[in-house]
Amino acid sequence: MGNDGLLVVRCQLGEREAFRELVGVWHGPLWRYVRGMVGSPHLADDLSQEVWVAVMRGLPRLRQPGRFAPWLFTIARRTVADHLRRTYKAPEASMDEASTVVAGDELGLVLTTMQIEAGLAALPPLEREVLILFHLEDLPLATCADVLGVPAGTVKSRLHRARRMLRNHLAEKGYEA
Repeated sequence: MGNDGLLVVRCQLGEREAFRELVGVWHGPLWRYVRGMVGSPHLADDLSQEVWVAVMRGLPRLRQPGRFAPWLFTIARRTVADHLRRTYKAPEASMDEASTVVAGDELGLVLTTMQIEAGLAALPPLEREVLILFHLEDLPLATCADVLGVPAGTVKSRLHRARRMLRNHLAEKGYEA
C-alpha cells in the first residue's frame, strides 16, 4: 500500500480510474473496520459507502497524499461515531436492533470468527476499535495513534487493556485464551 500517495495525487488530478484503484485497495480494510465497530454487515455496507462519499468530496483538499490511510480511517471513525450517536438518540426499538449480537453454534474448542466477533462486540468501543485497527487491519502503532488522535503510548495502554478484557470475556464464556 506504498503507492497510496501516487494514487491520491492521480485522483486529485481528476483520474477516475485512480479513484477506482484506491477504492479497490482500501475498501476491504475500511469495510472490516466499520463492520467490527457496528456489528452488522448491511450497516457496514451503508456506512462504508458514506465514508467513500466523504473521501471523494474531501480528497481534493488532502494536503499530505502519503497519509491517506490515517485520513481514511479518521473519516470512518467519525462516520461510525455519528451513526452511534444517532442510534442512541433513536427510540428504544432501534437501539435493540443495533445491539443485537448473532450467536453462532458451538463448533468445538476452536474459537470461530463469530465467537471472536462476539467477544469484540462485548468490549467498550475504545478497546474494540484499537484491537480492530491494530490486529485486524494491521495498521502500525503510529497510524493507529493518528486515527485515534492520541499519543502512541495511549494506544499501547489501550491495546494492553483491550487484550486483557477480551481474554477475560472469552474465559468467562469457557474458552481458553
